[in-house]
Amino acid sequence: MIRDYIALLRLDKPIGLFLLLWPTLWALWLAGNHHPPVSIVMLFIAGVVIMRSAGCIVNDFADRHFDLHVARTRERPLAKGRITVRQAAILFFVLLIFALGLVLQLNALTFLLSCFALLFAVIYPFLKRITYLPQLGLGIAFAWSVPMAFAAITHQLPPECWLLFAASLIWPVMYDTLYAMIDREDDKKIGIKSTAVLFEKYDCVMIAFLQLCFIGLLVGVGIVFHLELWYFLGVFFASCLLFFQQKLIRTQSRENYYRAFLNNHWVGAVIFLGIIL
Repeated sequence: MIRDYIALLRLDKPIGLFLLLWPTLWALWLAGNHHPPVSIVMLFIAGVVIMRSAGCIVNDFADRHFDLHVARTRERPLAKGRITVRQAAILFFVLLIFALGLVLQLNALTFLLSCFALLFAVIYPFLKRITYLPQLGLGIAFAWSVPMAFAAITHQLPPECWLLFAASLIWPVMYDTLYAMIDREDDKKIGIKSTAVLFEKYDCVMIAFLQLCFIGLLVGVGIVFHLELWYFLGVFFASCLLFFQQKLIRTQSRENYYRAFLNNHWVGAVIFLGIIL
């Protein structure tokens, strides 16, 4: 039973946790002028862990009838009935109580933004039924930590924070498309929509376009925040990693789609390293 709860919260697969954490850390360091308050950093890290787990519960609840028909997801505990909907709902609300305890320690603007963050987290898993752009919903949900970080530290939302938000929004659209490419054939059979299904044979070209937009926005972030050479070196190495992802996905192998998706952890890490340096 404990193993099933770990699987439900994806604690056995921390890649999603890191992909949510990196933009949060980018924003905290830039909002705090490279010296963010330690207490706020710890609150946001705890919030990332809690809300990512809560989001996974909502996702598995929304997809529990579809997951049985997809090779990658058919063993998920909600889909197999090893955890009931009632048990998952109780755990979800317990996590929300913990998240509320964290955000109440921050200012009113951050609390208001956190309400929108919860809304995006709940809505995203259902978008794949009505639109081919659910990855855009994920991008908004994951990037919303950026304005929250600026609100928590600066008590305002300066215009430059939205440039970082845009970069942080495009990145999940890009890497979640890679992830959706793994399940594309299964998704088409059961009627699940995604950017991978939408892009179809143009998937590599569209991902390359998103990668260029992402790097362009990151360069813009470096300019408006007056970052130094180390940051731009970090962006350069991130570009090299994205080029490597292109080489992987052109093999049209599910295994390499997944490798390309996982590689984004290092993209986030080198950008953060560049900000710190």
